[in-house]
Amino acid sequence: MSTRAVAVRQLDPARIRTVATAAVIILAAMFAVVNARASDLVVAYDQSQLLRLPRPVASVIIGNPSIADVAIQGGNLLVVTGKTFGITNIIALDDERNIIQDQRIVVTRDEVRTVNLTKGGDRQSYSCTPNCSPTLTIGDDKDYFDTISKHSSTKTKFSDGTGSSNGEPQQ
Repeated sequence: MSTRAVAVRQLDPARIRTVATAAVIILAAMFAVVNARASDLVVAYDQSQLLRLPRPVASVIIGNPSIADVAIQGGNLLVVTGKTFGITNIIALDDERNIIQDQRIVVTRDEVRTVNLTKGGDRQSYSCTPNCSPTLTIGDDKDYFDTISKHSSTKTKFSDGTGSSNGEPQQ
């Protein structure tokens, strides 16, 4: 009986993680691709679009308020703000509860001046307009997101007069 030596190659755990991360990213991108229709209102994440209606609106229904928000300006003008990525709809009703418009809203990411720094499976987003600064983007690394969120909140408090130089709220 002959015996043959068989070479067994050990798989590198770092390589396995890299390939697995790449596969997850590719699958997520495939599912996240949003096919906008010509009739859709496309709104960039954290930006607003105007939607002018043919007649005055009395109330607005938002399919998923975590994706988009709306504010009525005047009688027939809506300001639609993208809050997170996804698709929802906005139904505008007149004072007799008749549908004025049922509009599909697609919230996308504005990639024009955005740079992503990826470390393993963690992502950090920067807005480069023209200098790069950290920006809050859904899907970023949790620690990075929390840090930038805290700094942003502190800055907002200074802007509206509720912050102080030592980080404690003003009385």
